[in-house]
Amino acid sequence: MTDRNSIIGKVDWPLLLMYFALVLIGWLSIYSAGMSGSHHPIYDLSHFSGKQMMWMGISMGVGFIILLLDAKLFDAFAFWIYAIVVSLLVVVLVYGKATNGATSWIDFGGFKLQPSEFAKLGTALALASWLGRQEADLRDRKTRLVSYFVILLPAALVLLQHDAGSALVFASFIFVLYREGMPGAGFIMLLAVGVVAVFVLTLVLSKNVMLIVLGVLFALTLAYYLLNKKKNLWAMVAVFAAFFVLVFAVDYLFYHFLEDHQRLRFEVILGLNDDVKNAGYNLNQSRIAIGSGGLWGKGFLQGTQTKYDFVPEQHTDFIFCTIGEEGGFMGTLAVVLLYVGMLIHIVKMAERQRSSFSRVYGYSIAGILFVHVAINIGMTIGLVPVIGIPLPFLSYGGSSLLAFTVMLAIFLKQDANRLNIL
Repeated sequence: MTDRNSIIGKVDWPLLLMYFALVLIGWLSIYSAGMSGSHHPIYDLSHFSGKQMMWMGISMGVGFIILLLDAKLFDAFAFWIYAIVVSLLVVVLVYGKATNGATSWIDFGGFKLQPSEFAKLGTALALASWLGRQEADLRDRKTRLVSYFVILLPAALVLLQHDAGSALVFASFIFVLYREGMPGAGFIMLLAVGVVAVFVLTLVLSKNVMLIVLGVLFALTLAYYLLNKKKNLWAMVAVFAAFFVLVFAVDYLFYHFLEDHQRLRFEVILGLNDDVKNAGYNLNQSRIAIGSGGLWGKGFLQGTQTKYDFVPEQHTDFIFCTIGEEGGFMGTLAVVLLYVGMLIHIVKMAERQRSSFSRVYGYSIAGILFVHVAINIGMTIGLVPVIGIPLPFLSYGGSSLLAFTVMLAIFLKQDANRLNIL
C-alpha cells in the first residue's frame, strides 16, 4: 500500500481533471437523454442517470484503491488479469446473453457485465508486460509472434460474439507496435488503409472500374520502382496482387461475411441505400439532432429530438447527439477538444515514463481511446457505419465506465511511480 498524501501530490491532475469533466458531461447528458416529458431526480436509481451515478461511484472508488496499490503489482499480475478476461470471453460464448445481435453480456443476477470492455484492459496490460520483459525489442521474431497472439486471441473471441465494433478496437494496438519500432508496422497501417479503400471503392464504383484504376496505379508504381531502382519490388507486386484478389472477393465478403444489419449500415453510409425509415433511421435522426443544435445549442434539457426518443440508443452509443442538440457546435467542440487534450496528454505522459511497461501501457490506452472516440463520433455524423461502440466516459454503461476508469487509474499510478524507477 502507498501513503495517501504522497499519491495526491504525485498524481497527474490535468489528466484526472479531464476525466472528471468528461464523466460529469456524460452523466448530465445521460440524464437529459433519459427525459421523456416528465422530470425525475438525477439520482433516481430507477432511471439511467441514477444507475450511471452508482457506476460512477463504484468506478471512482475502484480507481482510488488502484492509486493506493503498489505500482509493480500490475506488471506482476498482468498475464493473470489477461487470462481471466480471456476466460470470461470464452464463458460469454457459452452462457452469454444476446443484446442487439451480439452475444457480449454475462448476467449476474441484476447486473450485466460486458467482458469485451475489460478484454482491452487485459490486453494492454499483457502486451505492456511482455514487451517490458523483452525491452520492447520487436526486431526479435519470437517477441513479435507473442505480441500478435496476445492481441489477436481476445479480438477473435470478441468477433465470435458478433461484436465487430469491439473487435475492431483491438486494431489500435498497431500504434503501440509502431511506436516500439516493429519492422513494417508503418507498412501494415498503410496496407490496412489500402484494403479498406479498395473494399469501399469497389462497392461504390463497381468491380470493372476498380480493376482499371488498380491497373493504372500498378503500371505507374511499377515504372517508378524500375526507373528509380527501388528495393522491395516483389513486396509491392504482392500488395497489388492482393488488392486485385480483393476486388473479386468484395461481393462475397459483403453479402456472406457481414450480417444483414451491418451490410445495410454500410449501404446507407455509402449512399447505396436511402432507407431512412429502417437501416438508415438511426443515422438520419442523429444528423437531425446534431444539426438542429446550431452554434450554441437549444440548452440543457431543451432538446426535442432528445426528449422524445427520436434517436434510438441515445443514452449509449448515440450520446454525442444529445451534446450536439443541447450544446450545439460549441458544445461538441468542447467535448472533442477535451478528448484531444486527453490523448495528447497521455502520449506526453507515456514518453516521460522510465519503464517499458509504463510506456507501452500508456500508448495502448491512448490507442484504445482514440479508436473509440473516432468511430463513435464518426458513426453519429455519418462518416463510418454504425457498429455500436460506446463513447468513453460519456455513454451510459457500467462495464464501459469501470473499464476505462481502471485503465486511466493504472496509468496514473504508473506515472506517479515513475520517479522511483532508476
